[in-house]
Amino acid sequence: MEKERFTMLLLEPGEIFFEDYSVQMKVLDNSSSVEDNWIDGRLKLCSKSLVFVSKDINQPLVKIQLKEATEIDRCESDSNIARHTNVLSVKCKQYVQMLEKNILAPYKFIHEHATFYFHFNYAKVEDCLPQILQLLRAATLPTAEQNAMIMTIVHSRQSRVSFDTSWLEDLYEQVVLETQANKVLPLVINPGRILLTNSRIYFQPYNNLDQHPVLKIQLKDIINIIKRRFILKQVGLEIKWLKQLENKVEHLFISLRNQNDRDELYTNLLRQPAVSLERVPRDQMTMRWQNGSLSNYDYLLYINSLADRTFHDLTQYPVMPWVIQDYSSSTLDLDDPSVYRDLSKPIGALEPNRLQRLKERYTEMPEPKFLYGSHYSAPGFVLFYLVRKYPQYMLCLQNGRFDHPDRMFNSVADVWKNVLVNMSDFKELVPEFYDTNNGGDFLVNSYGIDFGYRHDGTKIGDVQLPAWANGHAHFVQTLRNALENDYVSQNLHHWIDLIFGYKQRGSEAVKADNIFFHLCYEGAVDLDTIRDVNDRHGLEVQIMEFGQIPKQIFNLPHPKRSVSILDRLLAETVLTSSKSRTESETPLEKVFQLHELMTFQSHKESVSSITMMNKERIDEVVSVGQDGMLKLYSIKNKKLTRSVALSSLPLSSCISYYTTSHRNILVVGSWDNSLIFYDLEFGRVIDTLKGHEDAVSCLVLSSSRQIIVSGSWDCTAKVWQCYISGSKIKPTECLIAQLDHDSKVTCINISRDEKLLVSGTEDGEIFLWNMDTYNLQFSVKGHTSKVNAMVFDEDGKSIISCAEDKVLNIIDVHTSTQIYYTTMEHEPLTLTWLYNFLLISDSNGNINVWNHEGAIFVSQIHYHDGPIHALAASAENNIILTGGKDKKIVVWGYKKM
Repeated sequence: MEKERFTMLLLEPGEIFFEDYSVQMKVLDNSSSVEDNWIDGRLKLCSKSLVFVSKDINQPLVKIQLKEATEIDRCESDSNIARHTNVLSVKCKQYVQMLEKNILAPYKFIHEHATFYFHFNYAKVEDCLPQILQLLRAATLPTAEQNAMIMTIVHSRQSRVSFDTSWLEDLYEQVVLETQANKVLPLVINPGRILLTNSRIYFQPYNNLDQHPVLKIQLKDIINIIKRRFILKQVGLEIKWLKQLENKVEHLFISLRNQNDRDELYTNLLRQPAVSLERVPRDQMTMRWQNGSLSNYDYLLYINSLADRTFHDLTQYPVMPWVIQDYSSSTLDLDDPSVYRDLSKPIGALEPNRLQRLKERYTEMPEPKFLYGSHYSAPGFVLFYLVRKYPQYMLCLQNGRFDHPDRMFNSVADVWKNVLVNMSDFKELVPEFYDTNNGGDFLVNSYGIDFGYRHDGTKIGDVQLPAWANGHAHFVQTLRNALENDYVSQNLHHWIDLIFGYKQRGSEAVKADNIFFHLCYEGAVDLDTIRDVNDRHGLEVQIMEFGQIPKQIFNLPHPKRSVSILDRLLAETVLTSSKSRTESETPLEKVFQLHELMTFQSHKESVSSITMMNKERIDEVVSVGQDGMLKLYSIKNKKLTRSVALSSLPLSSCISYYTTSHRNILVVGSWDNSLIFYDLEFGRVIDTLKGHEDAVSCLVLSSSRQIIVSGSWDCTAKVWQCYISGSKIKPTECLIAQLDHDSKVTCINISRDEKLLVSGTEDGEIFLWNMDTYNLQFSVKGHTSKVNAMVFDEDGKSIISCAEDKVLNIIDVHTSTQIYYTTMEHEPLTLTWLYNFLLISDSNGNINVWNHEGAIFVSQIHYHDGPIHALAASAENNIILTGGKDKKIVVWGYKKM
């Protein structure tokens, strides 16, 4: 029973429990007599205190803080205890009583001298006394030095202990690594040993307080492993795994001695073949959120985790925004924008009058200046909200006391009013306000704790809710509905910019009135360079108690969400239905009813490009190849109808357009630096344009503007007026613009509205150009190697690219932010749209079908022997064309399912 009563939360935050002893206890103080009986129980030896736990649950636990002890020694012969030997005597100025009658309540501090006698039933006093005296000496030192001495004692004890290999599940397990680590829970640190084998990771605590003597995690059950910052140092590691029998996700948060130990464990974990992680790239998650397949709530939890915010550390607890600003109305219309808080401003800037006073103080302040002298998330603020759910945490944090009744979380409306007008209150919310699974249990005084009375005589009970809430569960559900509302979805990126993004620090933070005390920013001070332990400890306490700015994870404006709540729900339905199957399990026939119409093999070298003809010749297909040949095929007659030698060098690309004079013109790019214009009606070359100083690598057509853009290995893309008349082409007259690059241009594309042009290069750069002015809008390093192909999405809001590095990449055209990427098994070579599906050919002869909205691969078909360099699709004709290095051209017919 005593193990259920005693927890490390009864100690100081971070205090360490070493071991316990079976004892009998007698106390002599002003209220006791020599006739008092000895009480059976256990004595807990901790780094800063001794705690006696009676077997009688009605008796309080007694804690003697070592800093309050005046003398500790082996008891000599005394009339009061003459019948006992092997007794420890502890004299103190003050002691604490806790959990009397097993009721969770503020601790009782007994401010009087007392002497406690502990008779050891089995252990010998002389065996444990030296360590108690060592800890007693540490208690006389300043806090920082005391902590340093305690850690020295801890390391000395731990260095003599190794993992007990008898706990191994399998005799054939191979030990990979063993190290010392602390298991971390909110306000609690429990030291132990970590043992990594080729099939499991074990944690064995040094004491016997944990639920299990040894925690065992199978590597195959691990879902995720995340490096974490802990106590301002990069020494934390969070392991998430699935408990198979209960189908429940569990977490183990550990801290190691230093960053090298942490990184070594992390690296060795990832090396184990049994470890298979949920590796979803950050930008893929952003794109899922943008497209509505990830809720606002889940996305905020995700980016909190990226920014080192975790439920295991109250100093870095996940932070959520206030979204509702109406807590006084009797009803709430979530479709009314006026009920929502302005998410483009930090809490401190929402009320103009307060902000003005803060700015006046700011201008008079010496450097480093700050607007807000308090933070939006700190341990005290987290427990302010959660004290009813986790009262033991508040008692631990505040030395056995709850806050003054009038300063507690008593009313949602009062708290909102306070964060608007109070000069030192800028709190945001915690995830529990939006967690519908727990039904608002943190708002209810379910333990019946006596928190006291407010100044008006009101007894503290449940949190007072706004009039529009029909109970705690309804209140949380309403807030969650508001968080997922279209208005919030369209503005949430502003708040993300403030808390996690480019407005978090620097000049943008100044413009956004988002400046906090300088020590709360990550990297503001290097604690390892501070020699004085007391100075370092003071900074640690100040930073942890004040609050920490999350790690900055976005350096550019965060993209806006692009779908409505209805679209999100539809997308979630699609995504949910696909979660139970693997990416390649869905056959292509489930998306399209596909059938091969015909195969041609008329080229002598690899096929470079394929296109379908326009207008009257819609049943004809044209291909060009590395053999310098142009081929024309009839789908209707299923045969090759024309073969023309256009160049002695390879042909790279071809496009076609229909002139006002009713002529089908084919334009072919050649490695001989030229653009070849071929008239399909008359079957002859009209003209050859020597447009570049090196090979023409790619072509694209803007039909509405009647222009052709050519890309070349000479590091330029050139914009040409389309050939229309029968006259000779003069480069100086038809050249509209030249777009310069830093390396060979390998691919180009134009948005559907023909307002934007994108070009990719051999060194992985992506360039975005304005089609009206031909000015460069941005360039970004999108890949680590040659860009193979690029397309715009339907709305022209993002660029999808693929490259030799096997990465499929999506970049937001407004912010140049990478919003998604995934690595493919084989190198992707070409891209083309078919409805809302993206077809991707690869170097292994596959056509991959990718659902852009759900960010998942839904199918793959293999036909070609080797890379597919040419890919085209026509929704009007229900045709897909493929051409590969195997010299084949395949015409596919399909019916959309």
